[in-house]
Amino acid sequence: MSVDEASVTHGSTGAEEPGWDVDPDDESGVAMAATVGRQIKAWREAAGMRAGEFGAAIGYGEDLVYKVEGGRRIPRPEFLDRADEVLGAGGKIAMLKREMAEVRYPKKVRDLARMEARAVEVGVYASHGVHGLLQTEDHARALLEARQPAYSQGEVERGVAARMARRAVFDREPSPALSFVQEEASLRRPIGGVPALRSQLERLLEVGHLRNVSLQVMPLRCEAHPGMGGDIEVLKFGDGTAVGRSPGAFNGRPVSDPRQLRILELRYGMIRAQALTPRESLTFIEHVLGET
Repeated sequence: MSVDEASVTHGSTGAEEPGWDVDPDDESGVAMAATVGRQIKAWREAAGMRAGEFGAAIGYGEDLVYKVEGGRRIPRPEFLDRADEVLGAGGKIAMLKREMAEVRYPKKVRDLARMEARAVEVGVYASHGVHGLLQTEDHARALLEARQPAYSQGEVERGVAARMARRAVFDREPSPALSFVQEEASLRRPIGGVPALRSQLERLLEVGHLRNVSLQVMPLRCEAHPGMGGDIEVLKFGDGTAVGRSPGAFNGRPVSDPRQLRILELRYGMIRAQALTPRESLTFIEHVLGET
C-alpha cells in the first residue's frame, strides 16, 4: 500500500521520449490509452496529415506518434496541447489530459490514491524515511534515483509525478484527519543534499501547521516502541470500513478484518503516545532545520 513500494513500474521508458509506456496488465489504462490514441489519429487523418508530418509539426518523432495512436504510449500533457493546436481541435484534444491524468501513474498508485481520496482518517508511522505523502519533489527524486536495479530517468520522473499527485489529499474538502509519526533519523539524513533536506524540513513544518494534520516525531532517545517492526498505515473510510498494512504484521499484506486492524491501531496508538507531541515535534523540526 505504500507509495514507496508502488510508485514506479519498471519498463523500457526512456527520458528522451515525452510519454510513458502503457502497462499491459493495467486493463483500464490500456483501454483509456487506446481510446485517446484513436481520437488523436482520427483528428490527424481528418486534417489530412501523415504521421511523420504531424510529428514534425508538434515537435515529436513519427515513431512516438504511432505509439500514442496505437495506445501503446501515454502522451504527456504538452503533447496533447501541441496536437490540439496543430490540428485545430479547439480544445477537444487538450481535454483528453483529464483522461490521461490518472492513467499516466502506475495502477497500484492510482488504487492507493483512490483510497486516500475516500479516507476520512489516515494514520501513518514511517520508520526509515519521510512518508510519500510528505515528500518534496527533490526528496522523492533522490530516493528514486538511488534505487537498485536503477530506474531509467523516465521511470524516475513518472514516480516523482505520482508522488506529487498524491499530495492532493491535503487540499481535499472536507479535509480528512491526517496523522503522521516520523522517526527522528528520517529528519536528519540529507537525502538529495543539504538544500533538499532543508526544503523537506520546511515542507514538514508547513504541513504540520495544517489544522487537520497531526505531525509527530519519534525521538531517537526512545529505546524501543511497537513500531520497531516497520511502517504502519491505517486508512478509515466514511462507511465505517478500513484498511491497514504493516510489513511487521500479517506477512505485510493489506488487511481489513476488524480483529487485525485493532492490532495495527493498538500499535499505532502506542507509537503516538511515546512520540513527541505535535507542538513539541514542530519545535524539534525547527531546531533540526536551524542546525542544517
